Amino acid sequence: MRAAILTLSDKGARGERTDASGPALEAFLKERGVATVKMDLIADEAALISATLAAWADGNVADLILTTGGTGVSPRDVTPEATEAILDRVIPGFGEVMRARSLQKTPHAMISRAIAGIRGSALIINLPGSPKGAVENLEAVWPAVPHAVAKIQGDPADCAT
Repeated sequence: MRAAILTLSDKGARGERTDASGPALEAFLKERGVATVKMDLIADEAALISATLAAWADGNVADLILTTGGTGVSPRDVTPEATEAILDRVIPGFGEVMRARSLQKTPHAMISRAIAGIRGSALIINLPGSPKGAVENLEAVWPAVPHAVAKIQGDPADCAT
């Protein structure tokens, strides 16, 4: 499996903050044998986010595309809308599981608007912007990720084990 990580941060894009969530996700993936083939950091601009995600998915850059940042409720948090705008299909269970797991740690989890879905043959998952939150959320859904990617890409095997 190949992964790409897109960090959304106005301050990071302006060089005012160093991104730690992208590298934390890359380390998580590496521990699981997943190569990160592309990483980028852009501003919280819906059109730019949508265009980047669509280009990566349509260009077959990666099987798994992770975003980090922009999933909350501040005026600049537009990642879920930008993602949903380019998805072929939404997979609600990923967001539900991430919020449920995060609620065990913080009541702020209920304001997360992260979504996940499919574009072409890529699985796209929104994650929080903090390194700890991003990794914890990915860890929560990870048991389903390899299977989901295989099915999205046409694996004909039965799902039952």
